[in-house]
Amino acid sequence: MKTSINFKAVKSDSETHNFRKKTFDYIRKDLTPKNEYWMEQKIADRIQKIEAYCKEKSGRKLQKNAMPVREAVVVIKEDTTMLELQNLAKRLEEELKIRVFQIAIHKDEGHTDKDTKEWKPNYHAHLVADWQDLDTGKTLKHQSFHYSKMQDLTAECLNMERGISGSRGRLEAIEFKIRQKEEDLKVLEERYHLMKSEMGSKKSEELVVKENDFLGFKKIKTDKTIKNYERAFRTYKSTILKHKTELESKSQQITELNTKVDDLKKQVHLFKTKNSVLLSNPTVFASEKKKYLDSIINSLQKEIKFARFKNPHLDRTDRQKLISEMEKIAQKISQENSIPFAAFNEIFKDAEMVTQLFSLLKFSEKNEYEIQSIIKNKKNIR
Repeated sequence: MKTSINFKAVKSDSETHNFRKKTFDYIRKDLTPKNEYWMEQKIADRIQKIEAYCKEKSGRKLQKNAMPVREAVVVIKEDTTMLELQNLAKRLEEELKIRVFQIAIHKDEGHTDKDTKEWKPNYHAHLVADWQDLDTGKTLKHQSFHYSKMQDLTAECLNMERGISGSRGRLEAIEFKIRQKEEDLKVLEERYHLMKSEMGSKKSEELVVKENDFLGFKKIKTDKTIKNYERAFRTYKSTILKHKTELESKSQQITELNTKVDDLKKQVHLFKTKNSVLLSNPTVFASEKKKYLDSIINSLQKEIKFARFKNPHLDRTDRQKLISEMEKIAQKISQENSIPFAAFNEIFKDAEMVTQLFSLLKFSEKNEYEIQSIIKNKKNIR
């Protein structure tokens, strides 16, 4: 399954749609509880902040035609997690200066197949991002290769193009599809040949029109017979052409699926090789472990911001209440992303990191940049 990401100017009703602030007739309400949401700041507040910063940095107002806040729709899998999307947001910021401040995962949209009456889900996520260049105060300027990079980062972070995570399951699913396509192709070929053979069968005799003459002898009525044949030829030609097109389409699909299977087999092999290296090479294991823990720390930071955004006036001076709130945040991330709690225990062994995370939860937004700077410096020292 392929993924894609495409940023456009944010719509005025984005938050209403993304966070399901009202009912829509094209969603399944019974599936809405499966949606997930994360918000660092409201769009209106972020735009106000962007405009003020632009004035402060450049001495000019933000241009009227500027698009300082943009929104992307990302194609995801059924099991794509908020952690994966937050990691994507982190990479977009690190490599392209795009700062995502809202994420909404939608699993309640789709359509019902007219023929099979089967529900076809449209799994996707909305990423709302700040498009301001902090160096100039103006909007970011990207080239075509930057947009290509966005696609690469999305595929990498969501494990959809390369399929490293769960390749075996997808491989089996695609092989099953190939068998189905081959069976469909066989049926089509039989129908195609049947149509061709019918043209020379006894059915053609039914097209001949015979009538009695004045002596009682049956004679062929040429004009009526020719009209019957013309109609039959048009019908058969149209049907045969249709079946031929279907055959070519099915053949192409089988070829594409076979290619995909070969790619996935290579990826499974690479995954096994990587796994073997991880188990046998302490340096590689340590590097991968650091990346994994860093991604969880990134998710913790974002969830802490969200918690502070939802409850800005909550009393966080009581140490025990602060610890309890942090535990709930960690449990939420663990459950939603299938992260073993041992990973959080590993993070919280670091006294300095604990101090920084609790400071991020306790203090207001004005202290945030200072805290973030400390955390980034610590990562660089590592």
